[in-house]
Amino acid sequence: MRAIVAEKHGGPEVLVPADLPDPVPGPGQLLVRVAAAGVNYIDTYHRTGRYETHPPFTPGVEVAGEVEAVGEGVTAFAPGDVVATADAIGGYAQKALVDAGRAVPVPADVAPERAASIMLQGLTAHYLTHSTYAVQPGDTVLVHAAAGGMGLLLTQLVKLLGGRVIGTVSTPQKERVAREAGAEEVIGYEGFARRVKDLTGGRGVPVVYDGVGAATFEGSLAALHPRGLLALYGAASGPVPPFDPIRLSGAGSLFLTRPTLAHYVATPEELRARAEDVFGWLAAGRLDVRVGGRYPLAEARRAHEDLEGRRTTGKLLLIP
Repeated sequence: MRAIVAEKHGGPEVLVPADLPDPVPGPGQLLVRVAAAGVNYIDTYHRTGRYETHPPFTPGVEVAGEVEAVGEGVTAFAPGDVVATADAIGGYAQKALVDAGRAVPVPADVAPERAASIMLQGLTAHYLTHSTYAVQPGDTVLVHAAAGGMGLLLTQLVKLLGGRVIGTVSTPQKERVAREAGAEEVIGYEGFARRVKDLTGGRGVPVVYDGVGAATFEGSLAALHPRGLLALYGAASGPVPPFDPIRLSGAGSLFLTRPTLAHYVATPEELRARAEDVFGWLAAGRLDVRVGGRYPLAEARRAHEDLEGRRTTGKLLLIP
């Protein structure tokens, strides 16, 4: 099969096409013929070694496709089933292994490509808005990178729950995209904390959803009202430097969390419940996923360059 291999840790240039043997499913595993693989910031963390990986390896955790074979002990799925996951093993390939307990069935009214485009980010947006901070009707929240794949989904789910969104973007084109998704106020990054305070009558917001990291961290804290929560779910601009937690007290008894999807889909039951919500909203037209770029598998390097260069909006996909 064709696959992408990261031969060493480094920049996008370490991603090279290769011919590899087809994987063989072990006990409890599925072999999935990949219809589409999502391109996510976590893939860049694996590529650079920020998250522990051992080159050479095939990156990619988010895929959807048809089950081709099942390993010993698998009873929940059979060949021919269409599944999706945010926990694939080697998703940048024509075929990938998936633990059966981390896969969910894709409804017949959701195309596999759409399932791949929403699995990781859709589940992340679900837990952030329903569990990390449960958005209440009337809440005004700050969503960073509101025109990105995550930002667009967060904006829509906040709106679905009756909240109001202030979104940050970097270009006029991205402002239009964020407003189309439902953001009432769209602002630039320069001085955003002061602007958020102005837009909330000087009070600030109860929650900031921040996947940017180092570049926005200080402003995100400053944009919160007392006892507000900063949900730092990513670090697209780099990791946040160490800081003294006593600052949270002085700024209004603030809360800081660094959540990750694995802890919010810790059981197959929780995983399926969140996925059923997301797929249900998608099928009913209550949630839209914007695919900002489709790349042939061999162009994984370019997909990473575009993602990290902030040249895209919405979701990026590799199509084997």
